[in-house]
Amino acid sequence: MIYRLKIYLELIRPFTLIAPIVGFLSGFIMASGVIPDIRCLMGAFSAAILNAASNVNNQYFDLEIDKLNKPFRPLPSGRISKKVAIIFAFILYSSSLILSWLISLELFLIVLITAFITFFYSAPPLRFKKYAFISNISIALPRGMLLIVAGWSVEKSILHIEPWFIGLIFALYLMGAATTKDFSDIKGDSRFGIKTLPVLYGPEKAAKMIAPFLYIPFLLIPVGVMLKIIRLTTLPLAFLAIWGLFTARLIRKNPQALTLEENHISWKHMYLILIGGQIGLAIAYLFKI
Repeated sequence: MIYRLKIYLELIRPFTLIAPIVGFLSGFIMASGVIPDIRCLMGAFSAAILNAASNVNNQYFDLEIDKLNKPFRPLPSGRISKKVAIIFAFILYSSSLILSWLISLELFLIVLITAFITFFYSAPPLRFKKYAFISNISIALPRGMLLIVAGWSVEKSILHIEPWFIGLIFALYLMGAATTKDFSDIKGDSRFGIKTLPVLYGPEKAAKMIAPFLYIPFLLIPVGVMLKIIRLTTLPLAFLAIWGLFTARLIRKNPQALTLEENHISWKHMYLILIGGQIGLAIAYLFKI
């Protein structure tokens, strides 16, 4: 039983569930200005389950690619069957939708749209990940923009520009940051027709293309403050641009290094910048620093 549990945990990739939880909570705090309540915690759990479903779904449809790129994962290593994996993904998707339905119609619709995007990111016939730029957008929208809006929807109507503006900043950031995971997958992606930026343009040019997205989006924060779209207390988050610039230079310094390991240091910086921005956003609205 413990062995099976470890396999399921490996499938859902627990570390990747932190960002959707924190992002959802941040969106809620933006709208309410208070500590998350039980409805918000349910919503955050729904977001985490949805991300887990996406992870399992991606591994199911990328089995042949993972045999080359990540043979140690549960499916290509034969530790779990494809049938069990897709059933598990279906259970996770369904659980996320049910939880969101219990909270509000607005949240349910957001989760439904997100589920559609994340499912067809990997699944044919759409398989968004096959196409450069479309692949990046299909990651940035649900994990950047819609996540903040989803948290906001628990407390207020989504017909406000504030969550969409903040969501846009995170989405633009992820437009570039999401590509950092593609460098180490060039071998399998190129063989199976997945046209990521590193596959199409090579590591050096791809690194140059994504670099501006790692820091420029955070420079929109002062713009949002000046236009009175977001609070003055969010202004310190503009300094994330410095961290993003450091990460961008790290990538451009040696793009070939990203092709050699799955969790390159730049990917870790990318993920920490995302979570740091989400936490900083929550603090700005909760404590009004």
